[in-house]
Amino acid sequence: MILYNVTIILEEEIHEAWLNWLKQEYLVQVMGTGYFISYRVLKVLDSPNEGLTYCIQYIADSNENYREYLSCYGNNQMNHVPDQFLNKFVVFTTSMEYIETE
Repeated sequence: MILYNVTIILEEEIHEAWLNWLKQEYLVQVMGTGYFISYRVLKVLDSPNEGLTYCIQYIADSNENYREYLSCYGNNQMNHVPDQFLNKFVVFTTSMEYIETE
């Protein structure tokens, strides 16, 4: 299994509206692609950054599904956000392979 982590650092003034958009629209679109079997949204409590930091973790059941998602949608998944959020966040991604779970 592959964990695809998207970290977003937001200006505090937009975080409530962004979180609503994320839950009501964006996650529905990403999960609707069929490449991921689940997701989690986390808020980083001890971030050294200004603003608020969130992580979205998507779980793919295979490396093939993860790679196909990237091939179809690229690493620019947060490029299509509403204008009200433009230039008010920074995003970076990491991918990890599960070695052991309990």
